[in-house]
Amino acid sequence: MHAFDVLADPVRRRALELISQRERASGEIVKVVEAEFGISQSAVSQHLRVLRNSGFASVRKEGAKRCYSIDTKGFDDVETWLDQLRHYWGPRMEALATEVERGKRNRRK
Repeated sequence: MHAFDVLADPVRRRALELISQRERASGEIVKVVEAEFGISQSAVSQHLRVLRNSGFASVRKEGAKRCYSIDTKGFDDVETWLDQLRHYWGPRMEALATEVERGKRNRRK
């Protein structure tokens, strides 16, 4: 599954937001996502599996619990895609910054 397909789903984005703050047990993630999206524990588990398999999340076992944390590998495709656009936006953002500074100078005069 392509990185943007993974990130397109609001449930997966929410799970990523939760684990980006700190490592969380799957039960914690399920509790929040069930309350916010009204989906079952099984459905949340499937979304967590997608995040794991696509490299956005890693899991470690702690006794009977599964603890999830962010894995940066999944973001490599996103970074590659963004790099293709940076060459376009970089000079424009620099030009905008120049104009903002020029406007500030003109207001001071």
